Amino acid sequence: MGRWQRVGEQPRLLVPVFSALFAVALVLGAFGIPIVSSQGLYIRSHFISGTIPTTPEDPTWDKVPPLTLPLSGQVITRPVWPEPAARALTVRSVHNGTDIAFWLEWQDNTKNDRLTPGTFRDGVAIGLPLGEAPAFFCMGQLDHYINIWHWKADWQSDVDRRAARSTERKAEGEVRRFEVIPRRASSVEDLIGGGFSTLTSKQSQGRVQGKATWKDGVWRVVIRRPLASTDFENEATLQPGRLQAIAFAVWNGENKERNGQKAVAPWFQLSMDPVSQL
Repeated sequence: MGRWQRVGEQPRLLVPVFSALFAVALVLGAFGIPIVSSQGLYIRSHFISGTIPTTPEDPTWDKVPPLTLPLSGQVITRPVWPEPAARALTVRSVHNGTDIAFWLEWQDNTKNDRLTPGTFRDGVAIGLPLGEAPAFFCMGQLDHYINIWHWKADWQSDVDRRAARSTERKAEGEVRRFEVIPRRASSVEDLIGGGFSTLTSKQSQGRVQGKATWKDGVWRVVIRRPLASTDFENEATLQPGRLQAIAFAVWNGENKERNGQKAVAPWFQLSMDPVSQL
């Protein structure tokens, strides 16, 4: 009789376990942290014919299914950052056999696109390992380097203001306003990392381009690069039909996030569609 009582008790014992799991799911949902299944481990870069979309507003992105990734704090090295502002990052990706682009979206109630003493910028980064073996997702590691594409909100502001100035026409009698705007090859810095405190900006910039908009407390950023590599030692290899490890990071300037103080999404798999022959 005792044996049958123990067997019968097992379903009752599972009730509090499932109740606890359900409560955890509710808490994560309240904070905007999605529950990721095994299917979410793969980020698909969809093949499209024609020109790659270069702006977040391009209607092409509406046809691409989004994937929302949970973000967590960086707690591997000091100073640890267990409570980042961003909790989730939505990703879309397309390629046309020649170029690849990523559409990234996250909530940020304040727009921080200027650097002044005591203030910090918003940003997002994509990390891709150099070689077959994934490196440490934050900054890489010795002999396992990582190629980082770091979009910076203040660099985007520089690029946009310079573009606006080039189209301005001086009205008759108007006093020209003097403003020093840095010349940027892109709003995305192309970097190599081999561990903490080893981050190096590549000498040649501009291969990776970015475009962003901030509206109603949401950043939307497009980052793109030609697929073909011109520097095999220092540039991530991206080939249609091949699985590629990929990681992400987000910085919220209003939350004083910079350097290793950030939200991170560790290694996922980027699955690039083969080039269609149609």
